[in-house]
Amino acid sequence: MTIALWCVLIAIFLPYLCTGIAKAVGGYRLRDNHDPRDFLESLNGLGRRAHAAQLNGFEVTPAFAAAVIVAHLVGTAQLVTVNVLAVLFITSRLLYIICYLADWATLRSLVWFVGMGLIVSFFVVSA
Repeated sequence: MTIALWCVLIAIFLPYLCTGIAKAVGGYRLRDNHDPRDFLESLNGLGRRAHAAQLNGFEVTPAFAAAVIVAHLVGTAQLVTVNVLAVLFITSRLLYIICYLADWATLRSLVWFVGMGLIVSFFVVSA
């Protein structure tokens, strides 16, 4: 397994980190597990932002996974480059989560664009 493929696994689980934060700050109790999605939708402030970061993570992860897989299948890009791009993407996602939780909207958007640019980069280096 390459570092880039391990990064795909990390990206898959990052949204759940956000869910945990949302539930922790929102006062979620495990015994109230009958409708957790309704609970998450009812949050405000930090909890709501954590939930939004979770949803964005679920949206972007398939594109990242596809980009890494394409880069591996095509095989024209150097593996070191693919691994570096993957680590940079995970770093951008962590920064994105931090920006979302801190309510730094403009910086969050800039970090999101960087992450999307990194996804495009996988295809560019594989061309």
